[in-house]
Amino acid sequence: MSDPQDEAPPESAGGRFGASIQKASYLPKWLLLGTTIGVISGLAAVVFYQALKYTGAFLLGYLADYDVPTPRGEGGSHGSARFARAWAIPLVTTGGALLSALIVARFAPEATGHGTDEAIEAVHINPRAIRGRAVLVKMIASALTIGSGGSAGREGPTAQISAGFASLLTRRLNLSDDDGRVAVALGIGAGIGAIFAAPLGGAVLAGSIIYRDDFDNRTLLPGFIASGTAYAVLGAFLGFDPLFGYIDAEYRFERAWPLLWFVVIGVVAAAVGYLYARAFHAAVALVRRLPGGPVVKPTVGGLLVGLLGLAVPQILGSGYGWAQLAADRSSLLAIPLWIILLLPVAKIVATCLSIGSGGSGGLFGPGIVIGAFLGAAVWRIGELARLPGVPEQPGIFVVVGMMACFGSVARAPLAIMIMVAEMTGSFSVVPGAILAVGIASLLISRTNVTIYEAQRLNREVAVAERKRRSNE
Repeated sequence: MSDPQDEAPPESAGGRFGASIQKASYLPKWLLLGTTIGVISGLAAVVFYQALKYTGAFLLGYLADYDVPTPRGEGGSHGSARFARAWAIPLVTTGGALLSALIVARFAPEATGHGTDEAIEAVHINPRAIRGRAVLVKMIASALTIGSGGSAGREGPTAQISAGFASLLTRRLNLSDDDGRVAVALGIGAGIGAIFAAPLGGAVLAGSIIYRDDFDNRTLLPGFIASGTAYAVLGAFLGFDPLFGYIDAEYRFERAWPLLWFVVIGVVAAAVGYLYARAFHAAVALVRRLPGGPVVKPTVGGLLVGLLGLAVPQILGSGYGWAQLAADRSSLLAIPLWIILLLPVAKIVATCLSIGSGGSGGLFGPGIVIGAFLGAAVWRIGELARLPGVPEQPGIFVVVGMMACFGSVARAPLAIMIMVAEMTGSFSVVPGAILAVGIASLLISRTNVTIYEAQRLNREVAVAERKRRSNE
């Protein structure tokens, strides 16, 4: 059966403008649509970034008096691992989770969770399906969750916001299903690329994030336009510096055997990424079976995150500032070794409690922080044992850990590798990165695990599913 939203009357389908878009040839059509999606994605990223900034400054900064570290691209403050009002941390995380859950339950239940799966599902099933209301609710709810200390990233909400606008365009302009799928995929890539100031990675991500083992090349050229435009818009307001500044990740390969360190990082990254995905999906399944409604469960999750944060402050919020500190030798050596070794697992637990319980926020950001401290842990162990081949600075291990851990489990290794290189200004890591990312991705590919459950295996599977649905 066809979806009612697929049968929009002509007068509500963009009028003459919509008709001209439908009849336009490839170049003018995607030049116009890509630019439009890019402008809105960039503006959405700016608005969401500011909402997060001021929400966090009020909830964690003013109410809890906690100085959260920030990455270099956002000021680069070192923050603190000590609390002036330790008693306020669980109250703030619980209150933020409660308010976020109330808004989602009342206005747009589909805005729960990390958001990227919903956007991917729209690409595969119905590119007209994302409601405009869900976009606004997602922005507010995610700002409250992350700003109050919930362990989540900002890319999922941004992806859903940008994809939601592309879905609106698909409805209003009465685009064909195929064009609508491309448009929504562009929204995902442009939104994520904009919020991380990583336009090339965003363009590649648009075609890779919707499949586990395939790539939709139809999105690549329009993706350059959309992601480039989104980056230009974001930079016009917030500047063009990489999120983590320019991390010192220089590492001159003079012999082959030090590359073995990146084999180690790749194997460990695959194991930790596998744990991340399995733990998150298990948490979601467990929460569904537990008593309590869509408000109680995220609220309890927020309370538990606050309590865990008292022991491991690095798990609170996005954690990007801590990832920045992990890339610097002096800052990393100042963090207790047990924290560095524990943090990847603690961040996984905190993300399961924040988002797996029904809170609102993304999975990309925590994955980057998990990978960063995975690389930091490998460096600290190697440096402590004075093993040969360990670089003077931990930057290259931290950056490659980011790439390998999340790139493999997101089933988008090339896109994530490019994005992290853009986020850190560290393209010199490529020789070691391709080895670590390749090994991690090959190991994960031997399983059915992916962090994004809405991904289809490949284009053939997606087409067969749509045909089956149309015949029902």
